[in-house]
Amino acid sequence: MRTDHFVRRFVNEYLHRNEKDVQANKQALRRWRTACERAKLALSNAAQITVEIGSSIESIDFYTSINRARFEELYSDSFRPCPSPSEKVL
Repeated sequence: MRTDHFVRRFVNEYLHRNEKDVQANKQALRRWRTACERAKLALSNAAQITVEIGSSIESIDFYTSINRARFEELYSDSFRPCPSPSEKVL
């Protein structure tokens, strides 16, 4: 799954909560991508995680939680094309 899809979801959530657009600030957007990469890695080992991104725009921090089930539900369209190992063998 591409990280951009994950970043876009959180940027839209931030925009909805704070009415600030992160996409105009390249440095802030880079921090968001890094945080989303860490979140994806953490979700492979934990059932639920909290994503924290500090001082994105005008010192407004972003906090949100996501659990593995919700993550899989949101991105099921990205997971479907990947055949399972047993399907590959058959």
